Amino acid sequence: MAASESASASVPSPSATASRVPASQRSAPSDGAASAPLLDPDFLHKLEQLELVSRKIFVGRMKGERKSRRRGSSVEFAEHRNYTVGDDLRHIDWNVYGRLDKLFLKLFLEEEDLHVYTLLDTSLSMNFGTPTKLHYSKQVAAALAFIGLVNHDRVIMDTFATKLDQGIPSVRGRSQMWRVIDYLAHLAASGESDLKAAAREFAIRHAGKGVVVVISDFMDKHGYEDALRYLLARKMDIYVLHVLSQEEVQPELVGDLRLVDVEDEEVAEITMSAPLLKRYKDNLNTFVGGLKEWCTRRGITYIFTTNQYPFEKLILNYLRERGLVK
Repeated sequence: MAASESASASVPSPSATASRVPASQRSAPSDGAASAPLLDPDFLHKLEQLELVSRKIFVGRMKGERKSRRRGSSVEFAEHRNYTVGDDLRHIDWNVYGRLDKLFLKLFLEEEDLHVYTLLDTSLSMNFGTPTKLHYSKQVAAALAFIGLVNHDRVIMDTFATKLDQGIPSVRGRSQMWRVIDYLAHLAASGESDLKAAAREFAIRHAGKGVVVVISDFMDKHGYEDALRYLLARKMDIYVLHVLSQEEVQPELVGDLRLVDVEDEEVAEITMSAPLLKRYKDNLNTFVGGLKEWCTRRGITYIFTTNQYPFEKLILNYLRERGLVK
């Protein structure tokens, strides 16, 4: 991935090359993450108390078990409104009429069938860090899937690198969690990232509206703007979970280095110094800030985390603060 012309010879651009690592560090991760369970049984009990939140109202293909702000015809009473000609007479509150001599209609909460989509980046740049960004992201994806399934939401999980791969089709109910865990456990990082192509295919493939969580490091030479526009065009409730490794945020590299891009094998030779490290961090902060601002201005909820941020705290506290779960 090429950096900008002005910086390519001296400092990598974070949006393109923060995933570059010294050649000596490019072996497969040895932190044991690949064999570690994605979700602790005790943590699952905590997740049972949560539910995913949609800021928009969607009409599902069948009744679900969550209450929507949309008024409907379930048995749970919501409020009254004045009767107007043409309203269903069966919903008139005759007790209120007897007291006030006015016709009021009883409104009920509609149960909605919420679609929860996860779009997970499995490109090679996600195979970096300890634990790897991919392992951390798989934990998040598993937790969100579990929350959705125990609340009888429809859970759909796709992954992408150079293209979109359908991982878990529409599933519903707690009994389907084994499929999610088995699928995620066997996922491996490979290929270059092409979020634009994946998002385009995603928008074509999935007709249902709902909540979509994009989990990625966004180290993509194609950028993120066009990709997210495809999702915006589908009128989805979009959350962007930006995952970087602590090694990328606070690199501890010194001396002469030969950096190799883990995705396209591009090589850059640099001498790491304090001024160069500062420029790298400035570039990274600009990239992260730019993505956050772009998302916020378009109604997309941006969430930043690193692989060192406590996973349980991310789900139970941070995602609740950001409005994804409650």
